[in-house]
Amino acid sequence: MAHPIRYIPKPELRCLAKRSDLWGIWLTVHVWGVIGLAVAAFILFPTPWVFVASFLIIGSRQHGLAILAHETAHGVMFKNKALNEWVGKYLLAAPYGGDLLSYRHYHLKHHRYAQSKDDPDLPLSAKFPTTKSSLRRKFFRDITGQTFLRLKLAAWKMRNSNEILPGSDAFQKSSPLPFWVTNAFLFGVFIAIGHPWLYLTLWLLPLWTWFFVCIRLRNIAEHGMTSNDDNPLTHARTTHANVIERLLFAPYWVNYHVEHHAYMFVPCYRLKALHSAMVEAGHGDEMEIQNNYAAVLKLAAA
Repeated sequence: MAHPIRYIPKPELRCLAKRSDLWGIWLTVHVWGVIGLAVAAFILFPTPWVFVASFLIIGSRQHGLAILAHETAHGVMFKNKALNEWVGKYLLAAPYGGDLLSYRHYHLKHHRYAQSKDDPDLPLSAKFPTTKSSLRRKFFRDITGQTFLRLKLAAWKMRNSNEILPGSDAFQKSSPLPFWVTNAFLFGVFIAIGHPWLYLTLWLLPLWTWFFVCIRLRNIAEHGMTSNDDNPLTHARTTHANVIERLLFAPYWVNYHVEHHAYMFVPCYRLKALHSAMVEAGHGDEMEIQNNYAAVLKLAAA
């Protein structure tokens, strides 16, 4: 996908596209730090309400791992290429079951053919709008773990046939070893702190449920009900997110998706500034923007 249009001046874009190892390190520490704090909160205050809050926050940060792994797939999380690849593969993608190289191949094809018949993500976004009951069923399957089981079944079938479930190839792994090694380490940490059962309830269960709620909501917001053309201002969507939305399902500037498709080489930690620059340049009225995720869901269940 080639876009000759320059939405902001080249010198300003050059500044926004700068990569930073310090930013990359900070975001990696941050995502794992939030997970650690959520676990610690429940250990210190083992009440049902704290468990629910920790559960949702950890699921959101597991989604955050995927968001930051996405950054490394674009090669923009770190300035140092070797650091970008190692952190992306082992500290970000592997713990939730992703594979950096497989995802990169899949995702760059999405950017090249966004919202066209060759877009591997199109079967996911083309389902919308749908009915309210259908949307509720989709989220119910996510939060009850049915989506996770469906993807696992699809992965088993793919090993025995040529059948591919749309979207599942984003989770294909060239080797399951990084997942097992990183999760064995995580289980060891839970054992070391004296709460091995929390590996199931505050790591695996969020990963099997709330993680997929976040993924679906993200997919609907980013490309559901957008244009099927070569214009990144309209075939992607930016959704303004408040503090609660950013905490529970939209961390790390993932909501600035028009900007990401316009300039996919700009790191996530500069997408908010890129958004402001594009609006100031007069492109705000051309961009597909929604005020919040509730507005997106209203469109999705029209």
